[in-house]
Amino acid sequence: MIRHRALFAAVVTVAATLTAAGPAAAGGALPVVSPAPQQIERTAADVPLPSSVALVTDATTDPAAKDLLTSLLRDHGVKTGSRGLVVRLGSTGRDVPGQAEGYALSVSRTGITIGGRDGAGQYYGVQTLRQLFVRSGHGWAIAGAAVRDWPDMALRGSIEGFYGPPWTTADRLRRLAFLGEVKANTYIYSAKDDTYLRARWRDPYPADELATLGQLVRSAGAHHVEFTYALSPGVSICFSSAADVAAVEAKFQAVYDLGVRSFSLPFDDISYTKWNCAADQTAFGAPGQAAAGAAQVSLLNAITEEFGQTHQGVRPLQTVPTEYSDLKDSPYKTELREHLDPSVVVQWTGTDVVPPSVTTAEAAQVSTVYGRKVFLWDNYPVNDYEQSAGRLLLAPYAQREAGLSAYLNGIVANPMNQEAASEVAEFGAADFAWNDAGYSPQRSWPQALARLAGGDPRATAALTVFADLEHLAPTFGPTPWQPQAPVLAAKAADFWRHWNAGDHRALAELRAYAVRVRDAAGVIRGGRVRSAFVAEAGPWLDATALWGGALVTRLDALAAATRGDQAAADRLTAAADDLVTRATAVKTGDTNRWGVRQALVGDGVLDALLVKLRGQA
Repeated sequence: MIRHRALFAAVVTVAATLTAAGPAAAGGALPVVSPAPQQIERTAADVPLPSSVALVTDATTDPAAKDLLTSLLRDHGVKTGSRGLVVRLGSTGRDVPGQAEGYALSVSRTGITIGGRDGAGQYYGVQTLRQLFVRSGHGWAIAGAAVRDWPDMALRGSIEGFYGPPWTTADRLRRLAFLGEVKANTYIYSAKDDTYLRARWRDPYPADELATLGQLVRSAGAHHVEFTYALSPGVSICFSSAADVAAVEAKFQAVYDLGVRSFSLPFDDISYTKWNCAADQTAFGAPGQAAAGAAQVSLLNAITEEFGQTHQGVRPLQTVPTEYSDLKDSPYKTELREHLDPSVVVQWTGTDVVPPSVTTAEAAQVSTVYGRKVFLWDNYPVNDYEQSAGRLLLAPYAQREAGLSAYLNGIVANPMNQEAASEVAEFGAADFAWNDAGYSPQRSWPQALARLAGGDPRATAALTVFADLEHLAPTFGPTPWQPQAPVLAAKAADFWRHWNAGDHRALAELRAYAVRVRDAAGVIRGGRVRSAFVAEAGPWLDATALWGGALVTRLDALAAATRGDQAAADRLTAAADDLVTRATAVKTGDTNRWGVRQALVGDGVLDALLVKLRGQA
């Protein structure tokens, strides 16, 4: 997709045999759970965690949920044996919601119960239990709570649809694990580096590449993530050719045999002003919107009938229409609305390729235009377009209106070329898609950063400072982007207001934050921050240290000038100038389709502040 502008039926019952583990906590505020549950309340004191459990399973036990629960207990020093906490996995739960993927969880001194509407619900219940573990003296306890929870949107996850340097297999495996962790169930494989998806769509995969796809499909299943295989034949297909329709089916069959059960036929970023074969003009008429719609509908309906309905377990076919980023009706959309099989899922990017916001009114309108709920392909935090070149996009997932679940059947976010860095925004996207009414960027974003920091408070604080400097994101209003570094910008404005009023104490306050900027990279690199993020963000961390050092030095120069030591002020000014020169020379490397660029840090705020400060010293 080309961007043109800025923009867990099972139950787990844990009957507790409490050992002498010290007094349980009296209660208090519950840990923050993400995604935000539909219903959660404190119902009991914290339950001390025994040293052993007895794990009992039956035919209804979800294997992935069992593996996750076993790992969770082991990681907290709990052994599996015949005494202690009894863990049962069964087929029902009294309070389990009726919605697919729903679950119920209760924690009290009488036991711990997780009931899932299905296997995914059971798995998600364990993911919530994981977040209820709390420190209790020298050991662990589980917060006493009751949870009933289910997703608002059926499809939630990521679409690997960016241009530029591709993810590695390790990146993709890490992404699948992340999606399971945040209760997202969808990964659309639309990798632009896979020539067998687009330019060579008719050709069979070599054995080694097919084996790699199989590895990804198996990993997806282990995390309750649906691997969606997106084949893009529009660049060369002859819609009226039985051989080409058969080629699509053969390609789908090859990955179906690997375990893929979800498929997409995207028609984005192609032209409908020409045919790829003369036979299509005979079959559909002269090139144009209506003819293109009719041709695409013919293929989508044929694949639905001849492949989807004849293969066990296949999910509804998905597509990205050629007209994917507006609200207007057209002859093309009329063809899809009136003739496309109603089971086919249609994707939409919003009112632009990178929209500043997505509202319920817009989603309602486009759902009417396509005659069905739409599936939002959200182009944030992708950074493969010109206005995002040289940037990491680490702002919160925001400007998506509560209530969208009434009109959308899901959201997939398109990530950056940097997989680990993308998890900051996509943590929020998964949170929103699960419970859009309960979503709060102010709650979710700090949780995303704390997760990235491995729960290390000092590293979390440093990441918060760093992410403020990489804050560019779509927003409401007359400008298409919210500003970089909003926290630093506010501190700078406050500084000048006090400074210009003669209050020189403001200098020490701004310098304290400048030190945090300068030191953030070192704290991030020396803490428990995920190694993949540290590697991806390397150039930006380097630049941040230099820009922060320049800001500290510039403020010291101003302090020297204020006390009348002009020689020291001149020396410090020169040192700051050198740091700025070195900062502007830090390059990103070939991290997206635009090649090597300056690693931008707080641009428009940090650099402008340094210029203004220089004029004062």
